[in-house]
Amino acid sequence: MIQLTKLNGDLFTLNALMIEQVQSYPDTTITLTNGKKIVVKDSQSDVSQFVTDYYKQIGLNSVFKEAGDSNG
Repeated sequence: MIQLTKLNGDLFTLNALMIEQVQSYPDTTITLTNGKKIVVKDSQSDVSQFVTDYYKQIGLNSVFKEAGDSNG
């Protein structure tokens, strides 16, 4: 789970495994796997870093690296 900030300043926790894509329109918009969109204050690069850190914390980072590894 990652902690993000809504545009109104409220903090909330999001299950990072539900994120399908993150875009800047210029506000950072997160699209979830269920199609729901969430707009946050955090930058696109910050959200990406939070997700990467979370994947490392739960041990998924190496799984995604191996799946996309062109050497294997």
